[in-house]
Amino acid sequence: MKGPALLFLSLLSLGYVTGQVSYTIPEEMAKGSLVGNIAHDLGLQTKRLASGKARIYTRGNDEYIELNRGRGVLLVKERIDREVLCRQTTPCALDFQIILENPMEFYTVTVQIADINDNAPTFDESKIEFKISELAITGAKFVLERAVDLDVGINDLKNYELKPTDNFALKVHNNADGNKNIEMVLQKPLDREKQEQLSLVLTAVDGGEPQMSGTMMIVITVLDANDNAPVFTQSTYKATVTENSPIGTVVATVTATDADQGSNAKMTYSITNTFNDVRKVFKIDKESGEITLIGNTDFEDSRTFQINLRASDEGGLTDSCKLIVDIQDVNDNKPEINIMSKSTVISEDAKLNTVVTMINIEDKDSGENGKVRCFIGENAPFILKTSTNNFYSLVTDSELDRERSSEYNITVSCSDEGVPSLSSSVTLTLQIADVNDNAPVFERSSYEAYIVENNTPGLSVFTVKARDADWNQNARVSYILEDSSVNGVPVSSYVSVSADSGVIHAVRSFDYEQIKDFHFRVKAQDGGSPPLSSNVTVKILIQDQNDNPPQVLYPVQTGGSLVAELVPRSADVGYLVTKVVAVDVDSGQNAWLSYKLQKATDRALFEVGSQNGEIRTIRQVTDKDAVKQRLSVIVEDNGQPSRSATVVVNVAVADSFPEVLSEFTDFTHEKEYNDNLTFYLVLALAVVSFLFITCVVVIISVKIYRWRQSRVLYHSNLPVIPYYPPRYSDTLGTGTLQHVYNYEVCRTTDSRKSDCKFSGAGSQNVLIMDPSSTGMMQRIQSEKSILDEPDSPLEVG
Repeated sequence: MKGPALLFLSLLSLGYVTGQVSYTIPEEMAKGSLVGNIAHDLGLQTKRLASGKARIYTRGNDEYIELNRGRGVLLVKERIDREVLCRQTTPCALDFQIILENPMEFYTVTVQIADINDNAPTFDESKIEFKISELAITGAKFVLERAVDLDVGINDLKNYELKPTDNFALKVHNNADGNKNIEMVLQKPLDREKQEQLSLVLTAVDGGEPQMSGTMMIVITVLDANDNAPVFTQSTYKATVTENSPIGTVVATVTATDADQGSNAKMTYSITNTFNDVRKVFKIDKESGEITLIGNTDFEDSRTFQINLRASDEGGLTDSCKLIVDIQDVNDNKPEINIMSKSTVISEDAKLNTVVTMINIEDKDSGENGKVRCFIGENAPFILKTSTNNFYSLVTDSELDRERSSEYNITVSCSDEGVPSLSSSVTLTLQIADVNDNAPVFERSSYEAYIVENNTPGLSVFTVKARDADWNQNARVSYILEDSSVNGVPVSSYVSVSADSGVIHAVRSFDYEQIKDFHFRVKAQDGGSPPLSSNVTVKILIQDQNDNPPQVLYPVQTGGSLVAELVPRSADVGYLVTKVVAVDVDSGQNAWLSYKLQKATDRALFEVGSQNGEIRTIRQVTDKDAVKQRLSVIVEDNGQPSRSATVVVNVAVADSFPEVLSEFTDFTHEKEYNDNLTFYLVLALAVVSFLFITCVVVIISVKIYRWRQSRVLYHSNLPVIPYYPPRYSDTLGTGTLQHVYNYEVCRTTDSRKSDCKFSGAGSQNVLIMDPSSTGMMQRIQSEKSILDEPDSPLEVG
């Protein structure tokens, strides 16, 4: 019991279960006969046999026992002949393993085959002849051939009987190997003259029930005068021969001597073994006693042979001896690798020491030639562990990663320790099943994209891309726009993300002057369970288009007043008349402004700075120059295509305001008359329209009221939910320079002869004419240039 106990502990260290069960059945049982209830004896339930795919594993090719999973029993599969299976070996047993999976378990089962008395003793020859001299002395022994009974134990050969017993008696010798040598002993001298020939019957009887027997006829011819029997030089000879030696190899030579002379001393040698395997392998030269090979010797089949030899002279006297031939093993068998159970797929999150494959190694050689060492390659996360003698388990040795290697071709090599060493190998293919252990990874840590303003809604901006190192469903990436806001508005109202392709579309048309850039986060999520995800920040930059014309801030174009710049006639060349101030709410080169003089009353008198918009005199002012000068300045940006704005600048060339006033009076009165006429016409049209609409609304309201009163008894009052149209905020900006220019005007209720008040000396004079008055003017002297103080307020009163 010590061996099984050690086996059990060794297997427990690897994490699977083992056990041993033994049964005894008689040979020659019918197919389907019950051997034993293996499920009950192993303490297993029948459903465990089915779920574990229980099966029988045998090292040989013949399977005599089969497993019935449904009943949990072992049955006879093929007729079992103990004599064919084991010959003379006792006990005769069938050893096999029962393998279960999920988890892996194996149990050793031994079925001992009990012998039944189904074979009668037989002799190799039915008749044997002896020639015995009449001078044979009492006590002379004559070796007889043994009978063979293929049964064993109590059913084996038990004894011999010789009849009649007038002259001879039967003597049986029990050998150490369990065989019996039989001799016929002369008890009464022979007399050829009385009886020249004797016929005896040798009967071999076994000990079985019912008892069976076999017979052989012995014919004795009585001869004259040979009173010395042959004698072998040794009673036991020994020889050694290497297995697989060629046919004709001399094994040994035996020698016998006979004291007689002449023909009575001539001897012949013979092999008396009754087993056919001896006579098929060895032969003896009848004359010389030389024993040679006539067949193949295989150490794995028979390690030793006992050859029974007989020497007979011409007088019929014999002697016997035995030759023990030991077969010497050579390394002629490769290790055999038998896969007991294996897994073709293993999850990449399998724990360490997970059993993948169970292997049995068998080498039929012995000694050093039968010692086997197995190994696998070094670059695989697996190792071979030995559980019992010649049993190995392939287990995981480190963590598996399908993304690093999705398949392993594991070569198990086994070599013996013979000289030269023999080896064999088998390759196992193992697939690594994927688990969702990798989150999607974006190609960049952050993204930045540009889009030109005034784009079409639905325009594809760019694509984010994430990759997942997993496989199949675990690597299927979906893109999700994370919730956030831009200036208080959900980011989903700005952009959208395609869940499958990661393409980012613009939901609305962007205005650079309203929003210049914004950022949001996109999540990439795989299809595993549970899903894994990662985030990336995307920044959208709005590119400016030249979609805004320049805006003129100064001079202010008023509808009710006429603004004129005053230039004294004493002004020198380069005198600064005024400065046109304009801005462009676009950016970059779209906001670079240039100024040009488009029209002028006298182009030879004024010029405009192309970069700063300053209007200066280019010559000396003379008395011939007209008092009223009208300049048209165009302001143009640098966009493609360019946009422009035009401003009209009125310049008064005079030294005093009365002179200026006389030139601008007609213009203002005419304009005042036309403005008043237009105003009254528009006012009259508005009043008439209002009265007409009011009457129509009143009439319709009365009709509706009466109709509802008549229907009130037939309809219930339902709540009315008013609909308010959506409010839209003004998205147009007012530019980057938000300046308010206020002009303060002092006036009286009398004629245009009123005096104007002047402040201290200034650098610029502004003349404002209000046509609604009788010509009151106020001259305002600014303290600083408008370029120097752009935030100085000028209020219009």
